[in-house]
Amino acid sequence: MSLLADLKILYHLTMKPVRGKDHASRMESFYAGQAGAYDDFRKRLLQGRQELWNTLDVPEGGVWVDMGGGTGSNLDYFGDKISRLKKVYVVDLSHSLLEVAKQRMIDRGWHGAQAVEADATTFQPPEGPADVVTFSYSLTMIPDWFAAVENALAMLKPGGVLGVVDFYVSRKYPQAGLKKHSWFTRNFWPVWFSSDNVFPTPDHVPFLHRHFDPIHFEERMARVPYIPFIRTPYYIFVGKKRG
Repeated sequence: MSLLADLKILYHLTMKPVRGKDHASRMESFYAGQAGAYDDFRKRLLQGRQELWNTLDVPEGGVWVDMGGGTGSNLDYFGDKISRLKKVYVVDLSHSLLEVAKQRMIDRGWHGAQAVEADATTFQPPEGPADVVTFSYSLTMIPDWFAAVENALAMLKPGGVLGVVDFYVSRKYPQAGLKKHSWFTRNFWPVWFSSDNVFPTPDHVPFLHRHFDPIHFEERMARVPYIPFIRTPYYIFVGKKRG
């Protein structure tokens, strides 16, 4: 990854204005100029994705929906296991990112994978109930993330699995057993990320625990490229739809 490519990504992250009258056009405004270099930079920024995929079982002949899947890079974590699935949908609102995803599917020979330009709050797989739904650093970018989670819950079959990895901040007074972040962490990261329409919230973790039976849950801290000394919090959640 060249420094020039990194600088281009950092420009889009910190300086380029994001314009658009709706969420889809704002997403395209943000990603259109960086889609080609998107994956390499975010591999260092967005940690925990491999760990999430390692935690999830690949259901034989199942349907998997990756909400906000962008370039389809998450599918690389499957390796050869992707052939076990009946269908994989990569759902996103950014046309530019999905064009990268389509080319990736062709290059990898993923005949059962499909890129779909659709809203995570309304998309439903035509096959019927899904076995697995994932959100990889996309839930914080969905304005009505409550509706996105509820839509995932509706599309999952009983016993189906939801997997999420994303940025977050703790509540000021988290429930017992959950981490409590410092005042700086709770206040700095929401402001810093909001310029890119990314909104870490203290409500993700409690909401997911309330609507799914937890199978796996971790709270971690990650380094941010070119920002020394401070860490951004992220979580990994895997939960089962109640029968």
